[in-house]
Amino acid sequence: MPVDNEIYNRPGDIWWDEHEPLNAIRTALNPARLAYLTGVLRELGVATAGKTVLDIGCGGGLFAEELARTGARVIGVDPSTTSLATARSHAVALGLNIDYRAGAGEKLPLEDASVDIACCVDVLEHVNDVDAVIGDTARVLRAGGVFVFDTITRTRLSRLVMIKLLQEWRLTAWMPANLHAWDKFITPNELRAMLSRHHLECGDIVGMGPGVKPHRLMRLLWQLRTRSISYGEFGHQVRFVLTKDVRVSYAGYATKAT
Repeated sequence: MPVDNEIYNRPGDIWWDEHEPLNAIRTALNPARLAYLTGVLRELGVATAGKTVLDIGCGGGLFAEELARTGARVIGVDPSTTSLATARSHAVALGLNIDYRAGAGEKLPLEDASVDIACCVDVLEHVNDVDAVIGDTARVLRAGGVFVFDTITRTRLSRLVMIKLLQEWRLTAWMPANLHAWDKFITPNELRAMLSRHHLECGDIVGMGPGVKPHRLMRLLWQLRTRSISYGEFGHQVRFVLTKDVRVSYAGYATKAT
């Protein structure tokens, strides 16, 4: 089955409401993402304050707001005008100045060499043309710019976890149907090759996974399935951590040559 990206055009707040599935992204994944981004930039000697940071596939602004709080000038791009409307209203309510723009990762609505840092989290496995997204990201990055990403790899384990366990099996499924498709997942080696093709030098790649033991995770999935806990609380409980295991999901970075 193809990926159902129409979920992002559904009416209402599907991002910030803790009783909506996508809210788990904020509580489960964002802490690990932000920790990884901060660590990479510290290692490279780059500060976000005053820098122009692009969030590709920003959705309802879950990660863009995290970036804005670091003092960066944030631009969020997404093809869903419905999600962008949610992102804008939420940012305004909190007094955050974020420049949200409609557009696709394959053809970003930005000038050449116009951003210092580009982030693409939980997006590459949803796009039509990953290579085109990488190419256009390279185009808009300034020389010396940093590209930070995370995505899902294509392994038997990722099929079991992301497709069977979280989308299909009745007792454990909680993600929207067809949110992911296994054949859209990208291995680290495939992504490294694309980065190299567009003159982006790949740095380290690390795994990301739940910060709880499997038996605890299964219990939380059951509580979520029976609506004993909200999606937001589920995310807090399973809060992801950085690991050495890249068999399901991974994060990495690349730099553009000066």
